[in-house]
Amino acid sequence: MREAIISFPMFGENFAINPPYCISIGNFCIYFYGIIIACGLLLGITYGIRNARRIGIEPDDLYDLIIWGVIAAIICARAYYVIFNWSAYAANPAKIFAIRDGGLAIYGGIIGAIAALWLRCRMKKWEIFPALDIMSFGLFIGQAIGRWGNFFNREAFGYETDIFCRMGLTLNGSTMYVHPTFLYECLWNVIGFVAMHFYSKRHHRYKGQFFLLYIGWYGLGRAMIEGLRTDSLWLIPDVIRVSQLLAAITFALALVLLIVNYCRVKAGKAPIFGKSLTTETAEEAAEVLTAETAEETLTENEATAPETEDVENIETETQE
Repeated sequence: MREAIISFPMFGENFAINPPYCISIGNFCIYFYGIIIACGLLLGITYGIRNARRIGIEPDDLYDLIIWGVIAAIICARAYYVIFNWSAYAANPAKIFAIRDGGLAIYGGIIGAIAALWLRCRMKKWEIFPALDIMSFGLFIGQAIGRWGNFFNREAFGYETDIFCRMGLTLNGSTMYVHPTFLYECLWNVIGFVAMHFYSKRHHRYKGQFFLLYIGWYGLGRAMIEGLRTDSLWLIPDVIRVSQLLAAITFALALVLLIVNYCRVKAGKAPIFGKSLTTETAEEAAEVLTAETAEETLTENEATAPETEDVENIETETQE
């Protein structure tokens, strides 16, 4: 489907585009899918570095964890896809290493990143929960942007539909209208990121809180959206989708833990997942926020300073 013309009737019957799926340099192709995934990763890392101290982790430590997490995420994303799609690789195992042909599963990547963070934190005797928290923000960003790689590849779409926001795929003169599930998931992640970003500035109660919010929000959205897709990995063919089942389980587990932790923290008890913020940690987070606010105020004052000086000069001249 990579050559299909894309249309969205909600923008008009004549709206159609045919974006290339790669940049060709001789016989070598650089796929937009990879470029977009890399952009999402870099933006997620940038956000993490800028907000690390506010969440409770040093930027230098985060660099270390990023290296481990990214490598593990790629390996496990591929392994997850291959394991649950083994019939496509059994006859030719060498294809397992042909990542350029596609086949990375986000849940495998998340599992791999968490495992790598846990291992590295154990080795360094660091706390795992702040690392999981800051990773969650980066995952929201990376997944929201990365889903547009599916758009360029004309993949990860849903069943045929006549919904108002349907996407048309035209190939060899034949058009089918499908659910743009890549777009659904992108918007779901954007909403989750924006909400959690602002929530984190005032309601950081315990370490591990934002990780629970992430897996709960993403799990709920993925459980719904996965049911619309036509390219799911199946645990039991035509009965149970792997990612949909995992999403439903993670959502239910996160919801229970969030509710229990909320009740325990409100009652002055330690959460059963994560660690309570100490007074020192809360004060440090407040200092970071205060410093950011002061910097913004200073910038605004510098911008208006010339105007103030002009007014003072006029008043002096009038008095003279």
